Amino acid sequence: MSPFACKPDRRPAAVARIAGTVPALALAVLLSGTAVPAFAQSAMPVESAPMDSVQVGEAHLPTDPLAMAIARELSVNTTVMLNASANAGDEEELELGIQGYYENRVYQPLWVSDQGLNPHGELLISAFEKAGDHALDPADYAPDRLRQLASAATDTDGLAQLEVAISNTFVTYANHLTAGRVKPNEVNRSLNLFPKAPDPAVLLEFVDTSEDFASAIDGLSPNTPNYARLKTALADYRAKEAAGGFTVVPEGETLKPGMTDTRAEVLRTRLAQQDLFTPGSHSGDVYDGALVDAVKLFQERHGLEVDGVIGKNTLAEINVPISTRIDQMELNMERRRWMPDDLGSRYVFVNLADQNLKVVEDDKTVHTTRVVVGKPYHATPVFSDEMTYAEVNPYWTVPYSIATTEYLPMLQRDPGSLLAKNIRVFSGNREVDPWSVAWGSYSRSTFPFTLRQDPGEGNALGRIKFMFPNKFNIYIHDTPSKSLFDRAQRSFSHGCIRAEDPFDLGQALLGSDGWTKDKLEAVRNSGERRVIKLSKPMPVHLTYLTAWVNKDGSVHFRRDIYDRDKVLAKAIAQLRPANL
Repeated sequence: MSPFACKPDRRPAAVARIAGTVPALALAVLLSGTAVPAFAQSAMPVESAPMDSVQVGEAHLPTDPLAMAIARELSVNTTVMLNASANAGDEEELELGIQGYYENRVYQPLWVSDQGLNPHGELLISAFEKAGDHALDPADYAPDRLRQLASAATDTDGLAQLEVAISNTFVTYANHLTAGRVKPNEVNRSLNLFPKAPDPAVLLEFVDTSEDFASAIDGLSPNTPNYARLKTALADYRAKEAAGGFTVVPEGETLKPGMTDTRAEVLRTRLAQQDLFTPGSHSGDVYDGALVDAVKLFQERHGLEVDGVIGKNTLAEINVPISTRIDQMELNMERRRWMPDDLGSRYVFVNLADQNLKVVEDDKTVHTTRVVVGKPYHATPVFSDEMTYAEVNPYWTVPYSIATTEYLPMLQRDPGSLLAKNIRVFSGNREVDPWSVAWGSYSRSTFPFTLRQDPGEGNALGRIKFMFPNKFNIYIHDTPSKSLFDRAQRSFSHGCIRAEDPFDLGQALLGSDGWTKDKLEAVRNSGERRVIKLSKPMPVHLTYLTAWVNKDGSVHFRRDIYDRDKVLAKAIAQLRPANL
C-alpha cells in the first residue's frame, strides 16, 4: 500500500536549503566545480563522514564528480517542472523537499549512473510515456525531452541535469496522480475539496527504498476499485474509438415498443458497440423483444427514464460521440484523485450528478434511495462532513435568501399569506403578528425577521431530517413533494438533499442505535419533535461524478447538470505545458 494514501503533509526534520546549512566558502567551492581545498577539509569534522563525502556542520558535501555536479544543478534548476502543475503545492516547499532529499543522500543519483540512465530512470520515463493510461497527458512530463537529455548526457554535468530533471518531473507526475492536476476549489468554489500532494522528500525516499520499484510507481494512483475499474473502462473505450467508435442512429419519429422502423438494424449495431446488445438475439425491423430490453438497459445506465421509448432525450444520449464519453471518463478519473482512498468503514455517499444516495458498510451498499438535489442556480456543493444527529418532526427555519426573495414579496402583497403554510414570523425569540408589520418598508437587504415553519405534513423538510453540520447549511431531509422522485432528472431544491424514502434511510443510519423504521414512524405519528443522536458520527460524502463503473463492470454516464465537466475540462486545458 502506498504511504500516500493519507497524503502526508510534512517535511523531514533534516530538510533544509543547501545555502542555509553549508558554510559560504565550502558551498562556493562546491558550486564552482573544483575540489574542496585541503585547508577547508581540515576544518571539517570527518569522523562519521561517508567515504564519498565530507561533513560541514550538519551538512554533507560530496566529493565524487557526479554528486558534486548534482549539487550544482540543484542550486539552479530545482523548479524546472514545478510550474507545470496547478496542483503542485507551495513551490518553495517543493524545492526544499527535493533539495533536502538529495542532501540527506549526499547528492548521490537516483535515476542515473556514470553510464547514463539506470533501470529506475528508464522505468520512470516509460511511466511518463504511459501517463495516458491514467487520463493524464504524457506531454506534461516531456518524456521525449528527457530521452534527448539522456542521449546527450556524455559528462557529469549532462548526467546531473538529467537526474534533476527526472526528479522534478517525477514530483509533478506524482502530484498529478495522487492529488490531481488542478486545485478543485480554485476551479469551482462549490468544490470544497483540498487534496494534498505528498511531500517530495518522503516521495523520493519511498520510491528509493521500495523493493518493487514498478509497483511503487503504480501505487501512487488512487488505491480504490472505483478508480481501477474506470481506468480499465477508459482503455476499452479508447479501443472502441480506434475501431470506429459509435454508429449514429438517424433521427425520426419517437420509436415505441412494437413499432416497425428501418432504424432497428442501425440501433442493434449501435447498442452492440456499447456491449448492451448481443448480436443475433434480434432481427428484422420490428422494435421489440431483446432490442427493447437493450434500450432499457441503455436508459438505466445513462440516467434516463427507463421505458424503452426512444424519444428526443434517449436518441440524443445514444448519439453522444464516443470521444465525449472518453472525455467524461478522463474528467472523472481526475475527480477520483481528489478523493481520499479511505471513505470510512461506514458512510453516506451522494452522487449529485446521479441524484442518488447510498449507505455503505464495509464496502457493501446496504441502502440506496433516489434524491432531489439543488437546481443549477442553487447547485449543491461538493464536500465531506460527519452526520451527528437526526430530527423527527423538525421545524424549518427558512433560509434568509428564500425568506427575502420568495416570501417577502408574498408578505408585501398579503401579510396573512404564510399562515396557511404554518410559517410564523419572529424577531429574535419573540413571535410577531404579520399583520402588525409594514412589510413594504423592508427590502432584501434590510429584512430583520426570522421565518419558521411548524412541524407537520406540509413542512418543507417533511417529517425527518439528517444533520451533518456544515458551513453550507446543507442536510438531507424528507419532503412533501413526493412526485418529483418519479422524474429521471431531479435537480429542484435550493441546495439541500431530499430523500425519497427517509424513514427507510433512517433505519439504515440509526438501526445500529436501536432505531427501526417502525420506531421512527411512531415518533413521527406522535407529533413529538425528537432529536436522535448517532452514537458514532458517520462520514457523509457529497460528490459529483458523471461517469463511473459498477462492480459488475457496467459503465454509467450522467448529464453534466451543473456544467462542472465543462469548467474542469477548461481548467485542465489551460494548464501550462511542461517546460523542460
